[in-house]
Amino acid sequence: MTRLMKYCTPYVIHILLAIMLLFSQAYCDLALPSYMSDIINKGIASGNTREIWNIGAKMLLVALLSAVCSVAVSLIAARVAAGVCRTLRLNLFEKVETFSNAEFDCFSTSSLITRTTNDITQVQTLLVMAIRMVLYAPILGTGGVLRALSKSRSMSWVIGIAVICLLCLVAVVFVVAMPRFRVIQNLIDRLNLIVRENLEGMLVIRAFSTQRFEENRFDKANHDLTDTNLFINRLMSTMMPTMMLIMNLITVLIVWVGSHQVSALHLQVGDMLAYMQYVMQIILAFLMMAMMFILIPRASVSAERIADVLETEPSIKNRENTRAPQTCGGVIRFEHVSFRYPKGDQDVLHDIDFTAVPGQTTAIIGSTGSGKSSIVNLIPRFYDPTEGRVTLDGVDIREFDIHELRRQIGYVPQKGILFSGTIQSNLAYADPDTATQEEITRAAEIAQATEFIESKPDKFETEIAQGGSNVSGGQKQRLSIARALVKKPQIHIFDDSFSALDFKTDAKLQSALHEKTGWATTIVVAQRISSIMYAEQILVLENGRIVGKGTHRELMDSCEVYREIALSQLSKEELE
Repeated sequence: MTRLMKYCTPYVIHILLAIMLLFSQAYCDLALPSYMSDIINKGIASGNTREIWNIGAKMLLVALLSAVCSVAVSLIAARVAAGVCRTLRLNLFEKVETFSNAEFDCFSTSSLITRTTNDITQVQTLLVMAIRMVLYAPILGTGGVLRALSKSRSMSWVIGIAVICLLCLVAVVFVVAMPRFRVIQNLIDRLNLIVRENLEGMLVIRAFSTQRFEENRFDKANHDLTDTNLFINRLMSTMMPTMMLIMNLITVLIVWVGSHQVSALHLQVGDMLAYMQYVMQIILAFLMMAMMFILIPRASVSAERIADVLETEPSIKNRENTRAPQTCGGVIRFEHVSFRYPKGDQDVLHDIDFTAVPGQTTAIIGSTGSGKSSIVNLIPRFYDPTEGRVTLDGVDIREFDIHELRRQIGYVPQKGILFSGTIQSNLAYADPDTATQEEITRAAEIAQATEFIESKPDKFETEIAQGGSNVSGGQKQRLSIARALVKKPQIHIFDDSFSALDFKTDAKLQSALHEKTGWATTIVVAQRISSIMYAEQILVLENGRIVGKGTHRELMDSCEVYREIALSQLSKEELE
């Protein structure tokens, strides 16, 4: 929790006001038993009705003041907790947005969702209770001890017994429960992961008829979480009865000891009852602290998990004195680049060296796992090279501001990603402030998406479901390509973005791209020879190395790997 204390700084005045109100409330609550003692000793014992009414009126006013203070503190606590967690949630989201792929490899998506929701809720609950109880309980407990001793010092050993019993109880519960709270948060992560995988992979699960397997997997994770929660809840449920037993035993002990002192005229009846009330207040203070000990371990684990994300430095970030490309020519150069993934034990790219220039298409082809996507991921700095450098117009891309660098790039990933909204909002996503309807329509035409958009009743205002689940794979890819084209970038990167298109649509799209965006630098990762046959430069990858470089005809003559890939897809006549 101490790692997140700085987020409470803007609310220092609110917390100080709450402390003042808590002192006032504690003073009122501690005064009530004394007034009760006075009513018995000065009013009832002497039969003085006026004194009873006077003291009773004071008790009523003090009780009302205590209630007002309690309500005010609760409102302040809610405001502070909500404000702190709102800031935490925003900072957590902003931090995650700065993460590179390397950080996402460390924090799973399900874990990040849990930290942004469940963990912050745990912290918010603790803050509310902390302001309300952590400050109030010590004040009430200390005041109760002092007031009780003022009534009868001879029974101070009773307070000692009560305090020792309560401390032992709280210590046992704390030691046993603390390790389980971290387990709970990890189990919640696990449960979220399984739910997320099942929702995203529902079609695959149905296709393979593995619903029973997935149900068993979910049931196990659910049972593990339930069993751990039950263990903790059962442990915590023993606290209240045990404390009530201690409270009742202490009450009996006070009455037994106090009655002898009253009989011996060493103690008045009112003072004995007041002493009993003060001991109850001391036990109540410990009960509040025990409740905090229930909340603190779990919230501390949650706070650590949140802090872990907030304190993680992105591996891809701007250097000092970065700059924006003044005039982007679009010349991409890989200079003897090698790369390995974070925590990887060997390079996945070896000595990659090539140049992609404006007005030409550079295609990359190779077997699965040869490193095609790894190459294009280095251009927008999703990762940085392990050795060598990638340059834009002769300048190392690490010298540029990341956001300004990515403004020059239209990137279409392997998996087309669409956001909930409309076709219009998805296509305008690349340039929401300045993109015109004419530019959006033109991009859709180049991407061969106009035909299916016009077939929809609402056309560009057609709703897109979350993740684009209500459009086909080919339509999703075409919309993703159109979105990149709306940006009018100098550099186009298509990472196997035509795989879901039929040959006719693919050919039309390639022709339109060459005609309408031929001035740009285009880098295409593809599996199909037909998509890259007419590229001005083709790179052939095998095991992370360039084993062939040239045009289609040159590679058919000189590169055995390329020739094998080509002949496996098309006939010799089609390849001529």
